[in-house]
Amino acid sequence: MNADQLAVSAPTTSLRPDAAPTLRIRAVMLGERINPSGLEIGAAVSSTPAAFRVHAGLVVIFRYGVVVLIGLLPSEEKVLLDSLKSRVTGELSPYEEEIAQAQLCKDENAEAIQPGGPICLAKFSDDRLLLIADALAKSTSLARDERRVAAVFDVIEPFARQLAERGRTPRRRRGILQLIGNALLVQQRVAGRVAVAEKPDVLWEKPELDRLYARLEDEYELKERLDTLERKLTAVSETANALTDIIDTQRSLRLEIAVVVLIVIEVAIGCFQIWSGTH
Repeated sequence: MNADQLAVSAPTTSLRPDAAPTLRIRAVMLGERINPSGLEIGAAVSSTPAAFRVHAGLVVIFRYGVVVLIGLLPSEEKVLLDSLKSRVTGELSPYEEEIAQAQLCKDENAEAIQPGGPICLAKFSDDRLLLIADALAKSTSLARDERRVAAVFDVIEPFARQLAERGRTPRRRRGILQLIGNALLVQQRVAGRVAVAEKPDVLWEKPELDRLYARLEDEYELKERLDTLERKLTAVSETANALTDIIDTQRSLRLEIAVVVLIVIEVAIGCFQIWSGTH
């Protein structure tokens, strides 16, 4: 079945009489970017981010590479994700993903998020689900960036240890420049594309949901993780720049020594020629 032919209906919930209705929410990071322009997979719910009613649930697509699937069956999720691959730039393998559960509670005042438990909502409204999708998508993207920065730290650590223990710097200047490039890419992604610190657009129209979003931020530690990531990015950039400066200084010193040696050789040759001419 093509994703463009998916039926539209209300979100599915748990049918167990002894349990509160629940929704499964899955965020999947497919790649560096997703282009949702002109996409028609169901009834449009939102334009920023692009959100559609698909089958018995909701699909929210973020341009920075994350798709959030709400209330869909695993088979429906696979069909939808496969249909989006052609719109993905820089596809990841394997995908980065996070899963959450949303559960109905009795009233709006009871809305809360238990640590490691379901997200309790007064109702499964589009606005509330979009807030959850935003927070979960940012958390998924942060997880990917945290791993990338950790990998850069793993490479930089031996360089710093070699400098501390032996007073020597690595000769692979190209590798250090690549580290700086990776740090800059993550920094650009976090600050520009993902904009973790910015609140979702739905809060401009529904300011009464600000408390719910604040709880989601606390649950996924978005601000704390962003601050930690930015500090690590700063440390990576400073360390890589310092190593590059040291390598450049050493190269300049070697060049100066080579110039002095050439001058001495030239003077020696001139003296030899003068001495030979006098005998």
